[in-house]
Amino acid sequence: ARARTVGELLAPTSPFDKKCGRENWTVAFAPDGSYLAWSQGHRIVKLVPWAQCLNNFLLHGTKNGANAAGARLPRQSSDGSQKNKPCEHIIDCGDIVWSLAFGSSVPEKQSRCVNIEWHRFKFGQDQLLLATGLNNGRIKIWDVYTGKLLLNLMDHTEVVRDLTFAPDGSLILVSASRDKTLRVWDLKDDGNMMKVLRGHPNWVYGCAFSPDSSILCSVGASKAVFLWDMDKYSMLRKLEGHHNDVVACEFSPDGALLATASYDTRVYVWDPHIGVILREFGHLFPPPTPIFAGGANDRWVRAVSFSHDGLHVASLADDKMVRFWRIDEEYPVQVAPLNNGLCCTFSTDGSVLAAGQDGSVYFWATPRQVCSLQHLCRLAIRRVMPTSQVRNLPIPCKVLEFLCYQI
Repeated sequence: ARARTVGELLAPTSPFDKKCGRENWTVAFAPDGSYLAWSQGHRIVKLVPWAQCLNNFLLHGTKNGANAAGARLPRQSSDGSQKNKPCEHIIDCGDIVWSLAFGSSVPEKQSRCVNIEWHRFKFGQDQLLLATGLNNGRIKIWDVYTGKLLLNLMDHTEVVRDLTFAPDGSLILVSASRDKTLRVWDLKDDGNMMKVLRGHPNWVYGCAFSPDSSILCSVGASKAVFLWDMDKYSMLRKLEGHHNDVVACEFSPDGALLATASYDTRVYVWDPHIGVILREFGHLFPPPTPIFAGGANDRWVRAVSFSHDGLHVASLADDKMVRFWRIDEEYPVQVAPLNNGLCCTFSTDGSVLAAGQDGSVYFWATPRQVCSLQHLCRLAIRRVMPTSQVRNLPIPCKVLEFLCYQI
């Protein structure tokens, strides 16, 4: 089935911009769904109120709505009283932007630093930050409501390829870089770098927190998929199964599953707690043998994202297709065309998939399908306990099998 197009946001182009340098490597939604941000190429990041975008798509149609969204949204005011009224604005980051991440603060979540009285910034309940990872190895932290630069983090020596905030509101930020390291930053401690995670033999392409912020997954070149304990900052395990560079990863909303995308033309869905592959989504048929896994570069998978309901996975590949998969089926349930796609992510409520390409963003509606009772039960029990505890429940084996994701 063909995925339903919702709209598109097109970057303005000039004759000098059409060949290279306008890659949209990253697109992100704010945790509360208020903003959408994407890299328009070169040094520019654009933030727009997501609700107004959707309204424009509905009012003006798919293509006209994109242009209207760029033309009609009010610009950000410097007046601090406008915080509760999201406005569009543009940020010049000073270098090519490779990664974006939104972070919101929970005041009760204290910094791990002892000398909190020396902090320059006090993050309140209405604080919303945008982290941008740059080509020169710097990470710039911006106040979304004012557009002001708050912090400039400068410890990486190569491209910052990915960023992710801990979902618990602690403003712990993890960055993945081509310098083969992951770095952990405490933004409530004025951006203090808490830890360097080493172990990747080559470039680190991506990283993602589990929903409870206890586990970090990092992926990179040389088939690397690593899981880290974020309480002890130690490696939990390596997941082995891919045959080429792994470029993207994301946990399911209940934390029980992990999806990884690789240049070996596959997306794997893992049980990260035992390191087992539960499902393989192939983008080349027949699948390439391991010795040729790097040769089918027109099928390289660039991005993967889990939907809000935990039932669907979206993947984006070099064969000019976006695919929506159900985690319990082998073949895509919907597809859509997209040339030169580089990144994708679901909106905060999971209703829309956004994909980036050449400075622009395209949107499709998420497939609407009824979840099985089994899937709903799996989600429900993991709201109160992690998978490791589910496996130890004193209940009949058949009920336990019903609640666990099986091969």
